[in-house]
Amino acid sequence: MYDIVGILHWLGPFVLLGIFLIIFAECGLLIGVVLPGDPTLFTAGLLAATGAISPDLGLVCVTVTVAAVLGNICGYWIGVKVGPPLFNRPNAKLLRKGQVEKVERFFEKYGARAIVLARFIPLARTLITVVAGIGRMDARTYFIYSTVGGVLWATGMTLLGGLLGQIPWVSENVDTILFIMLILIATVSIVPIVGEAIKKRRSAGTATS
Repeated sequence: MYDIVGILHWLGPFVLLGIFLIIFAECGLLIGVVLPGDPTLFTAGLLAATGAISPDLGLVCVTVTVAAVLGNICGYWIGVKVGPPLFNRPNAKLLRKGQVEKVERFFEKYGARAIVLARFIPLARTLITVVAGIGRMDARTYFIYSTVGGVLWATGMTLLGGLLGQIPWVSENVDTILFIMLILIATVSIVPIVGEAIKKRRSAGTATS
């Protein structure tokens, strides 16, 4: 488990830059799947609101929102420029040509809602940006809803940390709060996967009966 509080304190005068890079990478680079986006936002908001780090809460909110939006733009660009050559090869293990076509149809029908909702699901917010680029989702639509999602997620999570940080028990038990948050995040991430597996099993059972 990441020691977010320790990391943010360790960054000292570069804390805003560190927060920016963490959120940018999680939203736009595939390495972001291992980064703690939600805990970072929550903790940054809490520490800023209580004065434990020097930037004020408003500046932190602006920084993380810009990072989230720019990260998604970067992820989309990666999907457009790098995705097809990697995933359309005959021996591609991730996305084959037929699967890319399915992605294109998915974004034509659900693209806007998917981009916004994916912000609140770990892993999904990292991968869906690249997939949107591979699927050639309309760039203007993508950028608009990516910005909406970025504001709701990045600003929302940071403000939540700032508001809860005003509660003495929360500010004194940050590690406990972050542990609970990680459990909730893991649950949110696993439930859709389990649900899809159950759905496929039921479909397979119906087909064979």
